[in-house]
Amino acid sequence: MALTDIGAAALRTLDPETAHRLAILALKAAPLPAPRVDDPVLATTFAGLRLSNPVGLAAGLDKNGEALHGLSRLGFGFVECGSVTPRAQPGNPRPRLFRLSEDRAIINRMGFNNEGLEAFAARLARRPAAAVIGANLGANKDTDDKAADYVAGLKRLKGLADYVTVNVSSPNTPGLRDLQGRAALDDLLGRLAEARAGDPTPVFLKIAPDLTAGEIGLIVEGAIDYGVDGLIVSNTTLDRPESLRARDRGEAGGLSGAPLKDRAMAALQGAAEVAGGRLPLIAVGGIGSGEDAYARILAGASAVQIYSALIFEGPGLVARIKRDLAARLRADGFSTVDEAVGARR
Repeated sequence: MALTDIGAAALRTLDPETAHRLAILALKAAPLPAPRVDDPVLATTFAGLRLSNPVGLAAGLDKNGEALHGLSRLGFGFVECGSVTPRAQPGNPRPRLFRLSEDRAIINRMGFNNEGLEAFAARLARRPAAAVIGANLGANKDTDDKAADYVAGLKRLKGLADYVTVNVSSPNTPGLRDLQGRAALDDLLGRLAEARAGDPTPVFLKIAPDLTAGEIGLIVEGAIDYGVDGLIVSNTTLDRPESLRARDRGEAGGLSGAPLKDRAMAALQGAAEVAGGRLPLIAVGGIGSGEDAYARILAGASAVQIYSALIFEGPGLVARIKRDLAARLRADGFSTVDEAVGARR
């Protein structure tokens, strides 16, 4: 991964959105070798998904499903693309992506910019067959019925993705986070349950880290009541820790990366306490090392996702996290990831 890490370092000298686009183009074109076979201790299963390792790519990097073949060769156990909305939309005006290098953080207010569901579905139809691929669904900014947008996405992608994530937690689409309230959530989850009747594809719900413990509890119970297969905890935060130092720290949008670590962990712990093993949890937010990944698994996560840390560490981070995670599992006497999930909850 040395060359890809060097490439990532070069991209960090460019405007963040330009670098993002060039990274996608490189992943589409580069003839990357197949990744090494994963250590058997990392194999895990949750929500019917069999993974060679529990380290996944979070949504947001490949919004349009363009670079799935390249991404699948970086060593991830699963890759999530999107968010995709039914209709194409340009997103918010630029600049809308900010690299906070001193803080190992990113602020984005992209606004679900994407090419729409039809282009996305066409690419998923040509996806790498051996990889576990997830699709992250969003709602159009100007839609009158956001729940209907999620239903449309679920129906259109049937049979194309290994799992689908319903993203109700992006802070950059007005009114979207309101869907995390119990009444709106009941309506959304009820309509999704009806739309997916008979479809075995797992459906996950991605929530915000800025919820209270009570709100997280209501979401967990609602997800269980309506047959949701797992929670992704959590999305970006609107909070701005006082420790931030970078010049762009006051920009509007969702903050991700290292400063999100404690808040995302607290949200995961709250969800794990309420779920009590009844619902698989996928942890995301501030994970940048094997130690971080292991801490989330011990706290109750069946798998983890990374994104922002890749910007600063390069694609070689995936192999480093897996290597360290395997060593930590064995050192503590675990023979599988499943045995470690929630061991210190």
